[in-house]
Parts: sequence; C-alpha cells; structure tokens
Amino acid sequence: MTETDYQALEFAYRPHADQQCATPATHPVVVVGAGPVGLTAALDLAQRGVRVVLLDDDHKLSTGSRAICFAKRTLEIWDRLGLGERMTSKGVSWNVGKIFFRDEEVWRFDLLPEPGHRRPAFVNLQQYYAEGFLYEAAAQHPLIDLRWKNKVIDVSPQPDGATLRVDTPDGTYSLRAQWLIACDGARSPIRKMLGQEAHGRVFKDRFLIADVKMTASFPSERWFWFDPPFHPNQSVLLHRQPDNVWRIDFQLGWNADPAEAVKPANVLPRIRALLGADTPFELQWASVYTFACERMDTFRHQRVVFAGDAAHRVSPFGARGANSGVQDADNLAWKLAAVLEGIAPDTLMDTYASEREAAADENLLNSTRSTDFITPKCAVSRHFRNATLRLAREHPFARGLVNSGRLSLPSVYADSPLNTPDSEHESYAGRMVPGAPASDAPVRDARHHDAWWLSMLDGRFVLALFHDEALPVSTLDALREIAQNSPMPLQLVLVATATVAASSATDFTSVHDHEGCLAQRYDAHPGTWYLIRPDQHIAARGREPDSQRIVRALRRALGQA
Repeated sequence: MTETDYQALEFAYRPHADQQCATPATHPVVVVGAGPVGLTAALDLAQRGVRVVLLDDDHKLSTGSRAICFAKRTLEIWDRLGLGERMTSKGVSWNVGKIFFRDEEVWRFDLLPEPGHRRPAFVNLQQYYAEGFLYEAAAQHPLIDLRWKNKVIDVSPQPDGATLRVDTPDGTYSLRAQWLIACDGARSPIRKMLGQEAHGRVFKDRFLIADVKMTASFPSERWFWFDPPFHPNQSVLLHRQPDNVWRIDFQLGWNADPAEAVKPANVLPRIRALLGADTPFELQWASVYTFACERMDTFRHQRVVFAGDAAHRVSPFGARGANSGVQDADNLAWKLAAVLEGIAPDTLMDTYASEREAAADENLLNSTRSTDFITPKCAVSRHFRNATLRLAREHPFARGLVNSGRLSLPSVYADSPLNTPDSEHESYAGRMVPGAPASDAPVRDARHHDAWWLSMLDGRFVLALFHDEALPVSTLDALREIAQNSPMPLQLVLVATATVAASSATDFTSVHDHEGCLAQRYDAHPGTWYLIRPDQHIAARGREPDSQRIVRALRRALGQA
C-alpha cells in the first residue's frame, strides 16, 4: 500500500447550503483553524456528540517539519481520540537527550526512567503527518463539517454567540456560532478582529530550521550543542524524524538576513560542517524563525474562546507550543460539551480560561528561562552559562542549571476551583494530587487481557474504587446510587489489587492491577477512590467511599459548587 504524501495533498473547496441562506445559519460550535489544535478540538467535541463546523482559509496541510516533538501527554489525549497508536507507530520514539559543550558530551538525561508506561516521553513526527492523521479522522466523522478555503473576515461577538463573515471562492456569506473556538495561529486574525493583543517578550535572535534527508548512524535521541566547533559561538539542535529525515536547528543571531539564510548556498555549508564533507544528504525544507513568549490577557471573550498559538506562543525550546495547544483542546472540549448539553453552567467555561492561562504562564516561564540560557545577551550571562556547562560533566548540582529547553510536561491545575481538597484527616504520597493528570499503568481487563489504565477510561467522569476482595452488594448498590445521582454520566471502575473475581455487573468496568503499579502510583489502599475528570485530570480522592462527598465533588468539578 502506497503511503500518502501529506505535503502534496490539496483539498477541494465545496460550496455549502449555508451560503444560500437568507439569514445566517446557526451552529453549536464553529472552530477556526484546521491545524493540530483545531482538529483535536473538533474531534473531541464530535466524539462527545457535538456538531462542529471547522473552517480553514487554506486548502493544504502545513509544509516542513514545524512542530515535531509530541509529548507523552499529547499522545495520551490522541489515544482517547483513537489516534495515539497511529502517531506513535509512524513517529520516532525517544526518551534520552544529550547535551554537548563544544566537542564534549557534558550530560545525558532520560525523561522516562521508569517502566510501565504505554507511551514514550516524546515522539518525533513532522507536523504534516500529525495534521494528516487528524484530518482523515475528522473527514470521516459525521458530526464534523470541514470547509476548506473558508476565510473568516469579520467576527461580531454577542452574549449568546458570534456572527462570522466568511470569504470563499464563490463570495462571502455569514453564519452564527453559539460558541466560536479560535485556533487560527500566532497571528490570529480573529484576535485582531476582537481588538485583542498578546503581551510578552519577543527575543532578538533567529534560528534556521533545516529538514535533511539522509542515512545516518545517529541514535534516536535529542542532541543539543552549545558552541560546537562546526557552528562556533552559536547553538545547534538535532532530532531524528520518520522517513530518514533529520531536523537541524541552527542559531543564527539577530543580524542574520532571513531571506539570505534559507538560500541553499548558505544552508548547505552549515549542514556539511555538521555531517562531514563526505556524507550524502538532501535538503528538503528550510525556514528561519524569530520567537516570542507571550499570551493574551484572557482566553475567553463572551462566547469566543482562544486556544493554541492564537492564545499563547512560546519559543520552540522545550516543545511546549503544539503540546500545550492540544492540552488546551483537551481541557476545553468536555467543558463546552457539558455546557451545550445543559449539564453545566456557562461559568464552567471560565475555568477553561483560568486553568489554561495558568498553564500558559508556566510554559512561558520555562520557555523564557530556556531561551535566556541558550542565547545569552551579555558577556556575564555567557560566562555563567559556559561555566555551568563545564561543571555539569562532573558535578550533578550543575546539571540542574543546564537549560537546553525544559521539555514539555502536562500542567497540574493545583489551584483550580473544580478541585475538591483532600480531607485534613487523610494523607497521600506521590503526585496524583487533585488537579494532576492521571498517570497510566499496566492493568488487565475483565477478560484477563493486558491493557493500559488510561485506555480503560471512556471519556466520561470516572469513579475508580480500589479493593482487595470481592465487594459486598451494599457497596456496589451505593456506587450505583452515586451514578444515578450524578449530574453527568459517570463511569464506575473497580480496581482489584489482588486476584479476586471480576464483578459480573455490566454497569461496572473491572480492572486488575496485576503488577501493583497502579496502586503504587496512586498511593491507593483498599477503599481508596479517585474521581477523574473527562480530560483525565484528578478532581477528588478519598480513603473510604462517601456518597455525599463524592456527589459534592462531582458537582464541584462541573462548576456547580
């Protein structure tokens, strides 16, 4: 079977009946921007039963590698959408990074040192593959109306929605959205139409990206050089991608001319200096970028919400751009679906803004620190950096100061109003605190087949109860009563920490923690329960089942407190 050439795909413009309406047609959700974030948001909403119109002003996928490092948490989100395995199988998995100062390795690190995880720390995959896989899933979903060459040229927000003016090859038309999700990139025309700005810091430096096709012996690791002999006084980053394509980022300095830097006559000597004069290679794509760390003041404006680069952007060191955007979509979709169904109040969408604004601030802080270390702006900063790199080879304390990009980690919504605080009489160890993303672990399902914990969660709220013996009928009935009183559909999961017979009740999901890994990561004893949100973040936990406490936690997690 011939593999699809995603860079050559072109999508046809098709007229829509909305263009003939005398009054604008109204849709529950309109998403603008068919990049990784917009496609993820559309798929997540559609899988929750929400009809989505997805508009894009182009008719192609992205060119070149662009965003290539997709983190474990992003892969877990795509697992829930049915695409994680495809992304991982095509991508190049890696956990190890190496840092070089001049011609010496000074430190190596492993981002996933413990076993028992379904996905690697990162997968390298050209953005056009990620977009292509997402597009194919969206194109097949009956609730997604994907319209190419539909450019939004005006937005008029109202308290109950927004009216859009859309330009097409057949002229303009209008439509109304009960909710508008702007995923239209760093320059976000919608942001400008609303008179909004992104505030932050623009860095006066430039980097050259080169996609190079070659057969090389480099391992599948992240290699970062400070002041290498083949590119003195600058930095270089090397990543392996699928199809024997390697991504190389060369620091150029602020005075570099972008138009000149991408010419083959200037790109090829830089690559030969790294690879050696005798290494055959083919230059596939080159681009120059200038980067910034900035975000909008707030991500929600009445019924218009912003996600991905439209809401925030960071420098590329740390792979925090696309990954944080996909996590925006993950946070947003279940909340918007609940609001549209009338299960949750409109104010639940305020927590999308507050949780993801806090996540953006965390990403901006880490990205700014990385950029300052990689591109020092004065002699003192450069001396500090170089001294740190020299010390890192022999002294562990210095390695914590080395910063070639603090790599993307999922945010913990520690201060979210949706969290139910732990009881003051209970104590826990580990990282599964309210607001944290649920950790994966190997389990066995009711048929004794090997599975993964996160794959057992079906996208609803989950109430998981750990036990080491067959549960009495009274406990099962109490759990059923909780589900019946839940303000939102609730999945009941029984986690056996010993070999006990699985419950025959069809309204429970039975899981066997056969390695004890799940109980260890969740610090769970028999009787411990966890309430997990649809986006797989912890909402509440307890040591003994308490019906009233659990129902209150459910209502709080829906913004009903």
